[in-house]
Amino acid sequence: MGEVLLRRYNAERGVWSEKMLMALERGVKGGRWFSLMDKVCHGQTLSLAWEKVRSNAGACGVDNITIARFNKDNQTRLLAVKEHLESDRYLPSPVKRVWIPKPGKAKKKRPLGIPTVRDRVVQQALRMVIEPIFEKLFAHHSYGFRPGRSCHDALRRVDGQLVEGYTHVVDIDIEGYFDAIDQNRLLSLVKEEIADTSVLELIGKFLKAGVIEETGELEKTESGTPQGGIISPLLSNLYLNELDHLMESEGYAMTRYADDMVILCRSEQEAQKALEKVRAWMESVGLKLHPEKTCIVNMEESNAYFDFLGYRFKRSRRGRLLRLVSPKSKTKIKDKIRQHTKRANGHSMSEIIRRINPKLKNWFGYFKQACSSEHQGLDGWIRMRLRSIYRKRHSKRGRGRGTDHTKWPNQHFTELGLLSLKEAKEEAISLHKGETC
Repeated sequence: MGEVLLRRYNAERGVWSEKMLMALERGVKGGRWFSLMDKVCHGQTLSLAWEKVRSNAGACGVDNITIARFNKDNQTRLLAVKEHLESDRYLPSPVKRVWIPKPGKAKKKRPLGIPTVRDRVVQQALRMVIEPIFEKLFAHHSYGFRPGRSCHDALRRVDGQLVEGYTHVVDIDIEGYFDAIDQNRLLSLVKEEIADTSVLELIGKFLKAGVIEETGELEKTESGTPQGGIISPLLSNLYLNELDHLMESEGYAMTRYADDMVILCRSEQEAQKALEKVRAWMESVGLKLHPEKTCIVNMEESNAYFDFLGYRFKRSRRGRLLRLVSPKSKTKIKDKIRQHTKRANGHSMSEIIRRINPKLKNWFGYFKQACSSEHQGLDGWIRMRLRSIYRKRHSKRGRGRGTDHTKWPNQHFTELGLLSLKEAKEEAISLHKGETC
């Protein structure tokens, strides 16, 4: 029975006992969970949390303590964490904020939050203890950052609904969602299920920990969830859980992955009603829909499209439903390839190919359901970049073109080991018949 419940609620072995799982299954006495902090600061929980944090690697936070440095005396550090948690003296550090370029927008940057390794361990331990409590509450059509669910699951749901005849898509974008969350409302939602004051106070401390800018200036966090925090995806899902169940009770076919969501409808009228329902709910909880990115798309129209989780769903002129790669996703992979295929390149062609192949393999793993033309197009673009390197080495200017295709044919790069996305797609199609494109 214990194994079944572990899988059902995605609970961590060694953290959740069979007694706890049975309480989760049958309903906890009083309707709320008490005495959870002792599970958070238990030595085995912290050790499991540390192993997960170490395997995920990542940069150091404001204390400059790296994974490797933490590992050297991890037992001593974990013991100190345990003592501080047990005495309610644990104080999270501010999150280090760094700014990285936006894909395809060299002059624009986006913030990236990096908590300390110690805080990541505590958040991981906290998540493992409380996540099954909230997993039981979450809606079936919520897929983001949930154990046993993926982007592909959400994409399959949307694709299936389009095939079934849902013609109007409400494409929803929440303006600055993770930074706009009302912390008081969020904590009240946590309190509906958890009564352990130590756990509630610890979550509150993470919410209020603040952010350290690159200039060294401390910015208070009066709203939103911890940037880069392991606990943030769970808390953000909880904040939107009411909307999930509201739309489900109204009969709307919504699919949500974190703050990315679409609602598929059978008519323009239904889509308008769904959008107004969402807008009213958002306003009631302090959120705003992005005025330009939120829209209704009629997929019966020629060339109509919408983007979801990196894919572009588009209706061709002949009425076929195409699964393409969104322009943003294309730019992202091309930016990664450009880093290794500059014309002034000192590496051998074999070494260049060895470096870009893992990136192509990962990209294909996610976008293998896109139309074959997308893979063929990226193949051609990559070979153009490689031929341009050869041209440079032969004192020629410009991109690879014309007779370069004869001088360095596609087979040449295949022999050097370059992964062919087109061939990988053809192999995938042969294994799974019935692709839409």
